Amino acid sequence: MSHIMAIDQGTTSSRAIIFDGDMKVVASAQEEFEQHYPQSGWVEHDPSDLWSSTAAVCRSAIEKAGVPEGEISGIGITNQRETVVVWDKETGKPIHNAIVWQDRRTSEICAEMKDSGYEDQVIEKTGLLLDPYFSGTKLKWILDHVDGSRARARNGELLFGTVDTYLIWKMTGGKSHVTDATNACRTLLYDSFKGGWSTTIAGMLDIPMEMLPEVKDSAADFGVTRRDLFGREIPILGVAGDQQAATIGQACFQPGMMKSTYGTGCFALLNTGETPVRSQNRLLTTVAYQIDGRTTYALEGSIFIAGAVVQWLRDGLKIIRSAEETQALAERSDEGQDVVLVPAFVGLGAPYWNADCRGAVYGLTRATGPEEVARAALESVGYQTRDLLEAMFDDWSGKGEPETLRVDGGMSASDWAMQFLSDIIGARVDRPEVLETTALGAAWLAGMRAGIYPGMEGFADSWRLDRSFEPAMEADLRAGKYARWKRAVAATMSV
Repeated sequence: MSHIMAIDQGTTSSRAIIFDGDMKVVASAQEEFEQHYPQSGWVEHDPSDLWSSTAAVCRSAIEKAGVPEGEISGIGITNQRETVVVWDKETGKPIHNAIVWQDRRTSEICAEMKDSGYEDQVIEKTGLLLDPYFSGTKLKWILDHVDGSRARARNGELLFGTVDTYLIWKMTGGKSHVTDATNACRTLLYDSFKGGWSTTIAGMLDIPMEMLPEVKDSAADFGVTRRDLFGREIPILGVAGDQQAATIGQACFQPGMMKSTYGTGCFALLNTGETPVRSQNRLLTTVAYQIDGRTTYALEGSIFIAGAVVQWLRDGLKIIRSAEETQALAERSDEGQDVVLVPAFVGLGAPYWNADCRGAVYGLTRATGPEEVARAALESVGYQTRDLLEAMFDDWSGKGEPETLRVDGGMSASDWAMQFLSDIIGARVDRPEVLETTALGAAWLAGMRAGIYPGMEGFADSWRLDRSFEPAMEADLRAGKYARWKRAVAATMSV
């Protein structure tokens, strides 16, 4: 029994990857599912799509690997964070579509809570800000808008969960209603510093405690799968939100190490050790991982639109057919055109936290074409990353600025984008051999718990570099380009 199955349930697709005893990928399967946009700024998933796609890719990966079910010794789960599902405890039927982390419908709820002076209490207990991004106000919205749901929740008839919790409940046939600390800390309902759900914040949001799951370590016994799913019961042994799983997969175990993941959004985490750092720059203080009852913290900056800007080029503007085409367009672009794209399609994340502004393009000329727009789209990710890093370095002041940023995720495969990233942040960017660090982190948690993978030190020793990118842009050019970006952001937020 020397294999681990990692489930990576993301914003646009579900994947399953089979790793062998040496943490090498044996097989994988992926399935996209539909995104729902009921109104401007609203984003939903059908929970049945999350479940059916996950079950399907698991079966497909097992079949491709040719590994008997009995040789899979554990399952690790990583998931899109902050997305909210509420379902009937008896029937398992969701009472509303899942409200996705990108959704901004609760902006007014957040504004009202800020006006009532609640944000300081929220920051003090959770390390988070009052923003529609987090799960708590989404859950409140469902309970406010689905008739009778709050009373049913108080009666123990309804359950709440982030995506990991919902998948585990389905996989175990309703026997396990659990989550881990990395997902719990993103709900706005969890006291990240004392550990445990906050009755104070739940009271603010009028959320019944009865519907909240049990919180466990990131490597723990989360239950076993139904026998009919995969032919035998398989223990679920590791769970982490996607960005924390990527931090683990990048072996960022030492304070001062940092990584940035480029998926639908972009998320940078700086390991701050067992002592949480309270941000003075509107970054988030979050749980990086919790193992053997010991919590390691991180500073996190969240960009809502990273890879999604490339999807917009493909699906919205239709100027590319695949993400790979953006690099070729950028390479052909006219460098004399200073086009700046601020991709605030669903507002701006850290360090601005402006839920209401929307995207804008600056510097257009009659000569501007797809090449310049594609370049501006890729550059926007680098600029936003620099925004995060500057805020992090300020919060981390006195302890030395990290000299290297480890990157992963789909966009990190673009040499052009990673070189620009290195140029604009003025630091080395390291890309690992294994870009699927999110799934690897989940697999390591489960494999370590199962006793077939090494501990932290041995895992860190196994990290391998694919390529380093060193800054080559002149300092004056870097400063000028970043100044234009800052002016563009200020103009976008002023509209």
